[in-house]
Amino acid sequence: MVKGPKKVLFLSLGWMSLLLGFVGIFLPLLPTTPFALLAAYFFSQSSKKLHSWLLRQKSLGPLIYSWEKHGVIPIRAKILATVMMTILFSYSLIFVKVNLLIKAFVALTGISVLCFIWTRPSQKKKSELRPKAHDTLAQ
Repeated sequence: MVKGPKKVLFLSLGWMSLLLGFVGIFLPLLPTTPFALLAAYFFSQSSKKLHSWLLRQKSLGPLIYSWEKHGVIPIRAKILATVMMTILFSYSLIFVKVNLLIKAFVALTGISVLCFIWTRPSQKKKSELRPKAHDTLAQ
């Protein structure tokens, strides 16, 4: 855990990330989940209390926990991110009148983010899964 001015900076960045994630619920241009993960990182470095509070949130808590502990993005989140990004980026590429170079950058950014998302595991490794009750009884 950081101390002093760095702690204040990390707390500020955590709150700013959380605010941007909240705004992202209403504005499709700002993705909520990455900002929530970023807020979780900053809070984990500066305030155990805020980090724990974030993990207890019903909608984001399990996603953040899975990411922090196992580097996992659930398949449902991957599908939702893919659908939302495809709609948003397609609209931008088709209807927004900007330079072709900017459109290429937007397309490359979208493809890169989707490649990152889909190359993350969707569930914990088998070695990290808890044994089932009948497995422990058999031993």
